[in-house]
This record gives sequence, C-alpha cells and structure tokens, in this order.
Amino acid sequence: MFDIQEELKKLPGKPGVYLMHDEKDEIIYVGKAISLKNRVRQYFQTSRSKGVKIDQMVTHITRFEYIVTDSELEALVLECNLIKEYRPKYNTMLMDDKTYPFIKVTVDEPFPRIMMARRMAKDKAKYFGPYTSAGAVKDTIELIRKIYKVRSCNRRLPRDTGKERPCLNYHIHQCDAPCQGYVSQEDYRRSIDEVLRFLNGNFDSILKELEQKMMRASENMEFEKAIEYRELLGSVKKISQKQKITDTAGNDRDIMAMAADQSDAVVQVFFIRGGRLIGRDHFYLKIMEGELPGEILSSFIKQFYAGTPYIPSELMLPQEIEDTEVLEEWLSQKRGHKVQIKVPKKGTKEKLVELAARNAQLVLQTDRERLKREEGRTIGAVKEIAKLLGLENIVRMEAYDISNISGFASVGSMVVYEKGRPKKNDYRKFKIKSVQGPDDYASMEEVLTRRFRHGLEEKKEGREGGSFTAFPDLILMDGGKGQVNIALQVLDNLHLTIPVCGMVKDDNHRTRGLYFDNKEIPIDRNSEGFKLITRIQDEAHRFAIEFHRKLRSKEQVHSVLDDIPGVGPARRKDLMKHFASLDEIRAATVEDLKRLPSMNEKSAEEVYQFFH
Repeated sequence: MFDIQEELKKLPGKPGVYLMHDEKDEIIYVGKAISLKNRVRQYFQTSRSKGVKIDQMVTHITRFEYIVTDSELEALVLECNLIKEYRPKYNTMLMDDKTYPFIKVTVDEPFPRIMMARRMAKDKAKYFGPYTSAGAVKDTIELIRKIYKVRSCNRRLPRDTGKERPCLNYHIHQCDAPCQGYVSQEDYRRSIDEVLRFLNGNFDSILKELEQKMMRASENMEFEKAIEYRELLGSVKKISQKQKITDTAGNDRDIMAMAADQSDAVVQVFFIRGGRLIGRDHFYLKIMEGELPGEILSSFIKQFYAGTPYIPSELMLPQEIEDTEVLEEWLSQKRGHKVQIKVPKKGTKEKLVELAARNAQLVLQTDRERLKREEGRTIGAVKEIAKLLGLENIVRMEAYDISNISGFASVGSMVVYEKGRPKKNDYRKFKIKSVQGPDDYASMEEVLTRRFRHGLEEKKEGREGGSFTAFPDLILMDGGKGQVNIALQVLDNLHLTIPVCGMVKDDNHRTRGLYFDNKEIPIDRNSEGFKLITRIQDEAHRFAIEFHRKLRSKEQVHSVLDDIPGVGPARRKDLMKHFASLDEIRAATVEDLKRLPSMNEKSAEEVYQFFH
C-alpha cells in the first residue's frame, strides 16, 4: 500500500521529474521541479490554493514516482519526452503533430539538386524554410527549375555522365543536361549561386533580368518566348509579394499568441524567416478549467519545439511565462545557437503579437463546432466501438490486410489508430516469406506471428521505444470468423490476451457488422463508430495494395511464371505460347500441361500445384 504522506517525507531536495498515477496506475500528470521535495509536497497541502485543475487532479492521485536529474534543464528535457510518450490526462496536450517542409539544395554535390525535404538532416546541404505550405514549396522549386534550368534527377554526376539519354526536362528547356556534359561544372555552379540568392529573398536581379529577356524576345518577334518570360516574371512577383512584413534586422523568429475557453485553446504562430513573414499556422490544445495563459503557452512551447526540426533565434510572446530562462537554455542547446524568449512592449513586434491573438480568438470562435464534430469522429467513435464490444477502454487499434495477385509477391499491412486517429509512424509492411501461392489465412498467421513475436523480443530486451513494443487494445481483422480465429490462435501460441474483432463484409465487400466473442454484432451504418471502422478497413486495404504495387513496379519484367519451381525460360515461353492468359494456365489440367513440348510430368504437376 502506497502511503502518500510517508513517501512525501522521503522526497529529495533535488531537481527532477515527477509522475502522478491514478487508481488504474495510469500516469495522469507529469511535471518538473527545481526541488522535488518542495514541489510535490505543494499538491497535498490543504492550506494552499492550487486552482480547479490541480484540485481535481489531486483527488485521483493514488501514488507518485520521481526521477532525479542533475539540473533543471535535464528535468525539462525529460518532462517533454515523458509527456510526449504518455500523453497524461491533466497535462496541456498539443493535439496537432505537424511537420513543415524545407527547400534543400545539395551544395556538397558537384552538380547540386533542389528538392523538398521534411526534415533538416545533419548533412552538408543548405536548407531554406521551414515553409507552412507544401504546395508553395513545390511551386517555388518548379519555378527555380524553369528559370535556372537545374537538374531534378538522381543520377550520380559526373560519374554517370553520358550513360543515359537526357530526360524530358532537357527537351522542354527546363534543364541544361549536365548528365550529358552539355554544361560545365563552373557554369552550373554559377546557376546554383543564383538559386541561393533567390531563396535568400534577393528577387530584384531576377525580376530585372526576366523583364529584359521578355522585352528582347518581343522586339525580335519571338512571341512564344516573350509569353514564357512574362509568365515567369509574374510567378516571381507573386512569390516576392508574399513577403509582406519586413524586419531590417533580418532575424528568424516565431511570434505566438493564444485564445482559450473552458476546455479548448488555440495557439496562433506567425513564422518570420530572414525578417519576412513566410506564413502562419494555428494549433489546438486540450486544457483543464482554470489553467492560466502563461501555463498553456509554456506547455505548448515545450511540446512544439521538442518535435519541430527548426528553432528560430527568437520567440515573441504576449506575456511572461514561467521557466523562461531554462526554456531559453533548452532551446539554445537544441538550436546550437542562442535563443531568446521576449515579450515586446511597443512597435511592430507588439502589433504582430496582437494580430496573432486576434487570429487565435477568431479560429477558436469559428472552429468550436468543428472541434466538437472532430472529437465525435475520433474519440467519440472509439467509445462507441468499446461500448458495442463491451470493452472498458480502447486507445490503440491495429488492423491488418493481405494483398497479392494469384499468390505472387504476397504482402501484409499493419495500420495503427490511436484515439481514433491514424498513427502513420507506427504503420508496418511485411513481405510474406513462408507461404507459397494465394493463402490469405497462412499469410495472416505469418504477419501476426512476426509482429507480436518481435514486440515480445523488444520488451524482453528492454527496448521500450521499439517499433513493435506498443501492443493494441483491440485487433481488427479484415474478415469474419476465419480471420479472427487465426489471430486468436497466434495470440494463444504467444501467451497474449488481446481482444480480436472481425469486420464482417456484405456481398459488396462493405462492412455490415462486427464478429466478436463468437457472435456477429450488428452495427448502425450511420454511427460514427461504423464510419471509423470503415475508414480503418479502407486504410489497411490501401496500405497493403500500395506496398504490393510498389513491389510490382520494381519487378515489372518479373512474371508470375518465374516463381514456379522447375519453370525456366523455355517452359515459360511454351506456356505463354499455348495459353492466352494466366487464367487459362490456372484452368489447365495436368494432362493439358503435359502436352506442351518442353513439359514432363513433374514440371506439369508443379505448375498445376502452384495455381491450386
């Protein structure tokens, strides 16, 4: 029995992180402290006013644990990691998990390329951004290729020079074909230098150059060229006009403000890069009643910058927050250069913060109903499913599917949904290894066995962050009794107890009900639970087909006949000559197959068995 008052006496006066548990032993709150002894004791002192949120939380605490660190900064990093891992109920939770694209220039290559990147890797390339719109990044890259004629291929140059013909981009005048040696490395590098100046916001020279080319083409009556230059000129002007706010210091900074009601908050962020406002975005958070704006902003900063690949040199906030110094130290370590958190009092920066606040309030007002609908589609739908199946709590669901063509290149897919939302980082693909031919049951048995055996091995080795460590609260099978029994048999062999539910389909291959606990359960087709089940089923099917299609594209010349033991080039040629399609080969008897000149009884039997 955990005696809270006795354990409070044992707390050390050192920095660290504390974790509060409820009666189900779930972590409901994670916090950090300069002194664990002083901080944790405050929760249980009746004389202190702690606010509605903390008072409510304390009533559910049955035990706590703590981790001592050497500094408050270490405690902050650990707190961020634990909040992200456990998503405790009483912590302010960031609901979005977004990544922003960069434009990457591979300046370390002899003939550099320009491409979109989702992460800023530790390589020798130059990165520009992040940008809030992937569409804008793609448009900008396309424009750069049209103007500067830089390559988009993945050829290793100059090693591969002249090995293949130039691609379509050369023929439509969007690449100077360095792959053929048509442009020298020095001239190509000068184009890349112009690209770098363009991406740094120096538009004047390119605007002037395009205008001169347009006028020259017009004077020479080369009207098609003139129109092309005019369109390029318009595109550059459009990009340059997006930089609406300029800062002579040219710094990178994020400006943020928030709006909140009883349970929801919106944080609005303006992204300023190189002194220019490149975009904005808003983020939804779940909060507890009585939570102060400074606490919400502090929680947002910890979670957002723990996951984003780029950290600016300055953060502008509407008010002071707790832990400013330690947050600055943590952000500076992540960035590799000094980061400052400021509260502007006058001038343009203050007006930008006010603008961000107005935007946040507007988003909160207009999106309140959408947020409620979204919660119904996700968490509400999961609760419907749990109630229908008689399960207490479902957070993580996993669904599986098999894809093949006549048993060729069979693959399995595993998709994961948490709290009704897809968790794509946890999706997994499987190449079927032990099954020959089209046997979906045996293929599913292999996939499930490999998935859960791998998870058990990771847990045994203490790899809690492993890719298969997290086990689901419910397994969804794309089928009825047969598929469910396969899954239950695998779990039984591995001594695991996880509920398994089948998605029973009608004649049109659409879910009509659920198979659970040896009976089919009807489900309301208009309910959010049914819609979520359908989305999961479609996603598992899509992911499997996408993987199978990718494998097929890699082996376009590979015939199904290549997989048949004993069938070489001569017999394959015979089969293709005498039968019009795979269906005809599949329908052939052993006697039919033996009549082929290259076939003997053994090879005819192998072909027949492969398809049957």
